[in-house]
Amino acid sequence: MKFSHSEEVREDRHLDFLTDQENGLRIIVSRLGAELISLARINEAGAWTGFLYRDNDLSTPSHGWGNHATVMGYYLHRLKDGRSMYRGREIKGGNHGFLRSKRWRFAGFSGEGSASLKYRITPEDFSPVEYPLRVGVDLIYKIELNTLSVLFEFRNHETELTAHVAFGLHPGFAATALESFHLQMPKGFYRRYFSTGNYLSGETRDIEFPGGEMPFSKNELPGSVILELVDVRRRNFSYVDPPSGRWVTLDLTGVPYVTLWSDGGPFLCIEPCWGLTDHHEQRAFEHKQGIQTISPGGELHASFSMAPQLASCD
Repeated sequence: MKFSHSEEVREDRHLDFLTDQENGLRIIVSRLGAELISLARINEAGAWTGFLYRDNDLSTPSHGWGNHATVMGYYLHRLKDGRSMYRGREIKGGNHGFLRSKRWRFAGFSGEGSASLKYRITPEDFSPVEYPLRVGVDLIYKIELNTLSVLFEFRNHETELTAHVAFGLHPGFAATALESFHLQMPKGFYRRYFSTGNYLSGETRDIEFPGGEMPFSKNELPGSVILELVDVRRRNFSYVDPPSGRWVTLDLTGVPYVTLWSDGGPFLCIEPCWGLTDHHEQRAFEHKQGIQTISPGGELHASFSMAPQLASCD
C-alpha cells in the first residue's frame, strides 16, 4: 500500500492530509481541536467526494452547525451552567469540553502497512480550572483496509488518584437533504436517555429493537437521541444517503453510548460517546452518568471505526 502525508496552512489552520493513494481514501485533520474536517473518496470521475457535512470547508456558515467532527473531552456535551465540582474543586468549560479549542501537538505520521496521524494533549496544555489532574491523551487517526479507525489513548500521570474522564467524537455525515438519509441500527437492547434542555432529566426508555431503520422521527434529532448500547452484540451502524451514493458503516464495538443529532440541516451526527451530559440535578463530576475511570499511573484505550463507500465504487 502507498500512503502519503502532507501539510497545508489555510485560513490560520494547520492541516494534515493523509492519503491512501491505492484505494482513493483521504482524510484532512486540523491541528486546532484535532478535528477531522474531511473524509473523502475518489469517485469514478477522479474527483474527491466528501462524506462529512461541509467537508473540507473552513468557512463560517451563516446559520446552523459549523463543525465537521468535533473531538469531545474531558467531558461530553455540557456541564450545567458551564461549571461542575470535581473532587471538591470547581471546573469550568463550554460545550463538549476543552479539547476542541486546543492546538494539539502533532506526534507523528506512520505509514508502514497501514497509515496513521497522531495528535497529543499533555497536562501542560490545559489549566487546573479546565481539569485539575495530570492526564494526557493521544488521538490517532488510522487508515487500514478502506477503513478509518479513531483511537483514544489516555494516560493518568497521577500516582495516587484515580482520574475520571468522558470523551467521544461528534462527526456529522453529509446528506443531500434531511429527508434523504437512512440510518440502519443493529438488533439489540437499547436504553434511551431523555435530555430536555440539553441536560438529563432522569427519564429513560428501554427499547428492544429488532434491527433496521432507526425507530425515531427525524423531528426528534434537534433534541438529541441519546442511546446506551445495553445489549447490542454486533454494533455495526450503516448510514446511507441514496441520492449521492454515499454510505458509511460505523463499527461501535466497545462503545457504551451513541448520540444521534441534527439541527435540521442536511446531515446526521452519529456520535460515539464514553459518558453523557450532566443531569438537571447536577452530580459531582466523578459521579456523572457513564464517566470513565483511569487508575493511578494507568491507561485507558478506546476506539471505533468508519468505512466510507460510494455506490459507484466496487
